[in-house]
This record gives sequence, C-alpha cells and structure tokens, in this order.
Amino acid sequence: MDPETLARLRRDYGEAGLAEADAGDEPSRLLGRWFDDALAAGITEPNAMTLATVGADGRPSVRIVLCKGFDERGLVFYTGYGSAKSRDLAVEPWCALALLWHDVGRQVRVEGPATRVAPAESDAYFASRPRESRLGAWASPQSEVVPDRADLERRLALIQQRFDDTDVPRPEGWGGWRVEPQVVEFWQGRHGRLHDRLRYRRAVDGWERERLGP
Repeated sequence: MDPETLARLRRDYGEAGLAEADAGDEPSRLLGRWFDDALAAGITEPNAMTLATVGADGRPSVRIVLCKGFDERGLVFYTGYGSAKSRDLAVEPWCALALLWHDVGRQVRVEGPATRVAPAESDAYFASRPRESRLGAWASPQSEVVPDRADLERRLALIQQRFDDTDVPRPEGWGGWRVEPQVVEFWQGRHGRLHDRLRYRRAVDGWERERLGP
C-alpha cells in the first residue's frame, strides 16, 4: 500500500470520556464493565487478547489468545503447555496483554506474571469445550513442525478412534495460564486525539491510580 494512503487513514473518536470518579479504585470492576459494553456493542470476539512474551533468547513474541475468565486474581487463557508461548512463560513469566475494542474506541493493557491455573480449573474448562476442540487438543503437536495438513488429519483420525464413544479427558500437557495484573491501563479515545488514559499500579496495600498524557 502507498505510504501516503496509510498516513491519511484517520478516525476521529467521540466525546465519551473516562473520569477518575467513574473508574473506581481498582481495575477489575472497570474491566468487567468494559467487557459488558463490548458485548453490548456486538464486537466480534471481544475476549481476543494480544499476548506478548519473551523467550530464552531475549526476543519478544506476540500472538492473539482468548480470555476465558477473569476476576480480581487476573485474566486466564488456555493453551498447550508445550506451545511456544508456554515455553516462553516457563522461562520468563512476566508478560503483557492488550485488548482492543476499536468500535467503542477503547483499549486495555495489562502487565504481570503468568502462572498455571490449578488442574481442576483446567479440567472444568476443558470439559466445557466442544468435543471437536477437545479431540483437536490431543491431536495437535502445538507449535511443532508438521509435514503437512494430511499429517494433522491422520493424527486426528487416530485420536477419534482412541476416544470413540468415550469422554475426552484433558491432556496432561494442556491447561490454563493466569496473568496476575501488576499494571493495568485503560485507554478511551477522545476527540482531537486528546485521549483519556488511566493507569493502575499494584501497591502493597491495593492499587495506585494515575492519569497519563495521551
């Protein structure tokens, strides 16, 4: 694409703001309200999050994951524990998340360490997944090189035979990660690029909230 065309791409934002009085003293409730707003706006997969990790070689890596739960303890996503992202987190647990809801002019950034969720929690979520997804978790050597699509389909056929007419349990090497927020930033787009940015930083006795320049 022509660089000048990209430079001209511009969207102005509305007048909806983010005031300290409305934000509250801790981030999880505000995040819940923003999730509700994103759902009400009909945004496709509002739980899609960008996850950034750092590997043993010191190089950053980024991809999209789906938030499958959150509360005051943090945000949870699920993956194979042998995947590239899991290998990164095993070396360096500190990671970053970003949720972008462009249709409502909002973004949330989260930074903090990730830890594995309890096996029982992973079991419960895995059991809620469609059978096809559970079979796929067994069949896929996530993040490993495979010869071709046909190899994946052969693996799936073998797994389907293995669990024919039986329940599909959670593989031992598959489960959840919880990112425990230490820093959470809420961004609300405003007219004229004078955006609202409120950042929460975890302190010994709670959260510190501060406003950032746009």
